Amino acid sequence: MVSELIRVEVVYALPLKQIRLMVNVPHSSTVRDVLLESGLLRRVPELSLDSIKVGIYSRVVALGFPVKGGERLEVYRPLTADPRAMRKQRADKAKDDARA
Repeated sequence: MVSELIRVEVVYALPLKQIRLMVNVPHSSTVRDVLLESGLLRRVPELSLDSIKVGIYSRVVALGFPVKGGERLEVYRPLTADPRAMRKQRADKAKDDARA
């Protein structure tokens, strides 16, 4: 019996470019299967299945999560700075600017 294929989009955004890949996988595939089939991990060597964070339409999912046809798998970059610390720095700067 031939397994039905579904089409899933894989996206990874860098500051200056975006990688978009369309992948055809069996309907029983997981996020891990799609990532491996897409070749993204070979194209972006700094990505690792051990530490990768992935979502479907902005909702974080596990690598074992099943995918459906037409979904967009988003691979998230690690944060380079703590958002709370950055907000505090901006608030402190604004406070200092207001005093001046």
